[in-house]
Amino acid sequence: MAENGVKLEGVVFEAAGGAAGAAAGAEGACGAHAVDARQRTMSAELQEDDLAFDRSLRPKYLSDYLGQTKIKESLGILIEAAQARGDVVDHILFSGPPGLGKTTLAQVVANELGANIRTTSGPAIERTGDLAAILTNLEEGDVLFIDEIHRLNRMVEEVLYPALEDFALDIVVGKGPAARSIRLDLPRFTLIGATTRTGLLTGPLRDRFGIAFRLQYYTPDELADIVRRSARILGVEVAQDGALEIARRSRGTPRLANRLLKRVRDWAQVRGDGGITEDVAAEALSFFEVDALGLDAVDNRLLELLAVQFSGRPVGLGTLASALSEDTDTVEDVYEPYLMQQGLMVRTPKGRQATARTYEHLGMVPPDGFGA
Repeated sequence: MAENGVKLEGVVFEAAGGAAGAAAGAEGACGAHAVDARQRTMSAELQEDDLAFDRSLRPKYLSDYLGQTKIKESLGILIEAAQARGDVVDHILFSGPPGLGKTTLAQVVANELGANIRTTSGPAIERTGDLAAILTNLEEGDVLFIDEIHRLNRMVEEVLYPALEDFALDIVVGKGPAARSIRLDLPRFTLIGATTRTGLLTGPLRDRFGIAFRLQYYTPDELADIVRRSARILGVEVAQDGALEIARRSRGTPRLANRLLKRVRDWAQVRGDGGITEDVAAEALSFFEVDALGLDAVDNRLLELLAVQFSGRPVGLGTLASALSEDTDTVEDVYEPYLMQQGLMVRTPKGRQATARTYEHLGMVPPDGFGA
């Protein structure tokens, strides 16, 4: 590489238009939104066309966004105040379980600001040069959205700090004894980070966000409103009780509610008259193995293992994962949280254990001495 190149943390850009060239190389990383593999769907059928389907149903403005009322009101105030000052909105961090609308809210904020949004993810930014290329291609007032921001490389994170605080990029020009550090000014922008694992964020990165919101699970009534809105967009006739039935089986998650609506729509189109009532929704979701609590076949298999195969005794995580043919991270991060929220599983010092409600849900009688 040429001696008069521009070097950033071991990455060298050609002095003549080097940053622009690096930007072109990183464009694929920016455009492709990496999806965490641990975010599962309820069944294999739910995976087809989900991304395009979700995008078509996403609200574009705060007035269209249903639920998360307090967060919406706070964002509305922050956006209006920033626009009145002619300033950019402080950097925002959205946290919470998958499927609650973090990405959608980032797009809503950009739309409300009338700004362009650049979307990427933590795992997609592998090198400091990738981040430099993204930052140098931002324009004044742009929104940069980084999904799963807790998975950023630590070296990349260090480059991000001055960009967030001072809107500047520190780079090294030259090599060896002639090397010198310079600072490039960046346009003022708003970073929106999203994470499902707040605890994995480093303290210095977390502290550089001016605003942090944690999204909560939705109530069945809120989800029913979302289902009815989505049904109108799709041109599907859905009754109030039908929307509520889908909502009750959606685990408090809008993404899942929309996916289940799509499956019920398909079933109603083939097996019914196309309309969705409570009975139609219940029959369709049972066909797709989503029960009244929103549990799928894998969830119920896990409960059966705890209740039947292990007779209600405490089971170690590794043993349970092996019996389920899953890895321990998947069991701990994907399956357990909802089962514990529903009181169907508890963690004890000795391991995971079924509860009395587990047997009630499975229609079984607890073994003698259970809970003693």
